[in-house]
Amino acid sequence: MRKFLAALVACAAAALAAGPPALAAAPLTMLGADVSSVQRALDLGARYYDAAGNQRDPLDILKGVGVNYVRLRIWNNPASGYNNKAKVLQYARTVKARGLKLLIDFHYSDTWADPGKQYKPAAWSGHGIGQLQSDVYNYTYDVCSSLKAQGTTPDSVQIGNEINVGMLWNDGKVVNNDFTNLSLLLKAGYNATKACNGGTQVIIHTADADSDANARWFYDGIRAKGVAWDITGLSYYCMWHGTLSNLSYVISDMRSRYGKPVVIAETAYPFTADNADSTGNSVTSGCSGYGLTWQGQGAEFTAVQNTARDAGAIGVFYWEPTWYAVPGNGWDPANINGSGDGWDNMAVFNWTGHINPNVRWTP
Repeated sequence: MRKFLAALVACAAAALAAGPPALAAAPLTMLGADVSSVQRALDLGARYYDAAGNQRDPLDILKGVGVNYVRLRIWNNPASGYNNKAKVLQYARTVKARGLKLLIDFHYSDTWADPGKQYKPAAWSGHGIGQLQSDVYNYTYDVCSSLKAQGTTPDSVQIGNEINVGMLWNDGKVVNNDFTNLSLLLKAGYNATKACNGGTQVIIHTADADSDANARWFYDGIRAKGVAWDITGLSYYCMWHGTLSNLSYVISDMRSRYGKPVVIAETAYPFTADNADSTGNSVTSGCSGYGLTWQGQGAEFTAVQNTARDAGAIGVFYWEPTWYAVPGNGWDPANINGSGDGWDNMAVFNWTGHINPNVRWTP
């Protein structure tokens, strides 16, 4: 008996030393793809092929490799006409008809909004912060309500795109750590979304996956001003945002500090350094351990998903997997016919429209 008790004590001590058993990571529920350029590609006659070489609708191909959520950007009045309200309403019907969920990404601009530029739409160019609050509320409510009226209520929306230091500059820019104006705009977008549909989840999205300090500065700043949101969104591109271990740390800290789910709202990786058209590639190099090949692209995307899942995130969105080089589907909305595609080496479809068989979205 004494030997038995000694063994029991030894086992208990070993268990305590080892710490609590690791909990299984919860599955990713938002397995997303931003396909905002695909309408234009299809209108121009682009074809998409699955891993078996069968020509199919790109959404059907993506759904077959695990996608359950589609992200669509919306620009107020882009020169090209693509990604405007009418086009988003049109493609939202296609998305929902396939049983996919829908995320609407409000840029609040006529063109690209990201950490380096947040241009007001031309129609709002002379508006101060008071009028901009009404602009954001009315526009957000109108788009959401129009989607709802046609039976394609958004499951989630982003109030701004990669708004590291604010949106609708300069009125909504954070200057001298003053989040007042930005908070007013974010509250307007949140309130409009909930007035349209209480169940639509509001994401506030930055590209701060590289820096926990920067992420804390931003989300602490808006929280201190009483801004509400449902999901914290981060962009992660390894060539710009650092290691997977750092990504894991930032996700874990965001999740615990704010008590909200976290999603990687954008990620991507090149399958080649080569360029398919007249516009240079936005990304020309990869990251350690992952080659610029189909195999490397697939492995890096799997690693991002695994890291996000293990750190407690609920979703990962691949940015523009369908945007292979199609003449006329250019980068510049003011010159969509004449500009090229800076993302042709980052899509998961190659330059003939065939999907990378190594890429999968996994819960």
